[in-house]
Amino acid sequence: MTLEKAIEKLNQLERAAYALKHAQDILYVDGDTVAPRQSWKARGEALGYLSELEYQLMVSPETGDVLSEITSRPGEVDEITLRRAEVLKEAYDDMHVLPQEEYTAYAQLTNEASAVWHEAKVRSDFASFAPYLERIIAARRRYAALRNPELPAYDVLLNLYEKGACMADLDPFFRTLREELSPLIAEVAAHPLPTPGFMKKTYPIAQQRDFSDRLMLLQGIDPERCSIGETEHPFTGGPNKWDVRITTHYHEEDVTLSLFSVIHEGGHALYELGIRDDLALTCLGGGSTMGIHESQSRFYENILGRSRAYCTPLLKILKESFPAQMEGVTEEELYRGINLSHPSLIRTEADELTYPLHVMIRYELEKALVAGDLSVQELPGAWNEAYRKYLGVEVPDDRRGVLQDSHWSTGYLGYFPSYALGSAYGVQMLHQMQASFDVWATVAQGNLKPITDWLGQKIHQYGKLKLPRDLLLNAMGGPLDAREYTGYLQKKYRELYQL
Repeated sequence: MTLEKAIEKLNQLERAAYALKHAQDILYVDGDTVAPRQSWKARGEALGYLSELEYQLMVSPETGDVLSEITSRPGEVDEITLRRAEVLKEAYDDMHVLPQEEYTAYAQLTNEASAVWHEAKVRSDFASFAPYLERIIAARRRYAALRNPELPAYDVLLNLYEKGACMADLDPFFRTLREELSPLIAEVAAHPLPTPGFMKKTYPIAQQRDFSDRLMLLQGIDPERCSIGETEHPFTGGPNKWDVRITTHYHEEDVTLSLFSVIHEGGHALYELGIRDDLALTCLGGGSTMGIHESQSRFYENILGRSRAYCTPLLKILKESFPAQMEGVTEEELYRGINLSHPSLIRTEADELTYPLHVMIRYELEKALVAGDLSVQELPGAWNEAYRKYLGVEVPDDRRGVLQDSHWSTGYLGYFPSYALGSAYGVQMLHQMQASFDVWATVAQGNLKPITDWLGQKIHQYGKLKLPRDLLLNAMGGPLDAREYTGYLQKKYRELYQL
């Protein structure tokens, strides 16, 4: 096959692959938001067939020949074409290890498991979900053993979400977080601050929906290209930069839960919206790794969204949306209220200081599950014990314990460390950004465009074009240092709690 013919075939492959991805993405978003609950069986049939088509497209001998031809001649093709072939070659290698029937069956399994998880969470019934989790873990172990039998299975799974991640690096990373933050968490818990009155009021959901629209505009999200929906567990989806879908979950008794959910998912959306047009409909048209993606969502949610400076524009739109509830509230009261820290049950509702330990607990449990050192039947007890040991809280039921996150139902074993890595990446990006302009002045003005532009220049525009390590070096100015992250949290919370 000539190089010219291989490139032509690559273009045809990408066009078909994109169409399949588009359909699968929309089915997933629809299934998790507005689709009737009993629609999962028929949707599973459609997803199963689409996954068959995807497998046949990607794992054909011709596809292997096309990708090998291009990747073996790096000096003869342009940067984008070469990188497209490299990324697709990784996908080819991932799929190629499994027979088609297993690949399709796994897509159907996770679709069904997701539906079962939703019902199990409502009923706080882990036993009904447990058989699905056992099957998912077994399938992930088999995939890992076939993909790279030289590595521990969990390392193989970590690499699906954060290229280069491994337990040898993550163990000391999480150990540093635990050792540096646990004493401070205990010290903060011993000096509680009062909960402001505005956090004890009722916020009607209809008003919260209007507030979410205002919040997205403050964040600089284009409503012509990004919509917002409602779901049990917030996420960001959508097939391309012109069709991004974020979701949230409203709680009448606490407006801050959806507030920070929208800002978090909005950070993901800004990443997707900022990808270059010439990459958008290719395999390069998405985030580089999940750790880098989470660095953007956590950056907007915490570093900006919980800053003193952000309270100026935030309080303005809060008072416009909830005049009665926010009457008389000052910026300082808002700042203290949204940064209250105390050990809690729910990861997505955790404060910035205790959040890393929620992730660490999941990391430790996942390692044990995948290695076979912990059975699925033992998981709820291990979960409850970990929360008692590391956060000092008693888990009252599975709904607020082992069933709270959707990730395992969709097969995302190895994803959770991305949240902590992303938080740490974001702090180092902040330090680099501050050398370029006055970050807090622009935030206080309610103008986040200079920040998004900086992140767009360093991260967003490239999608998957650049290697993850090069993107991170470009934005962070050096390698990951867990103590920069813990130092940021120590400084912020010691000042806030006057310790």
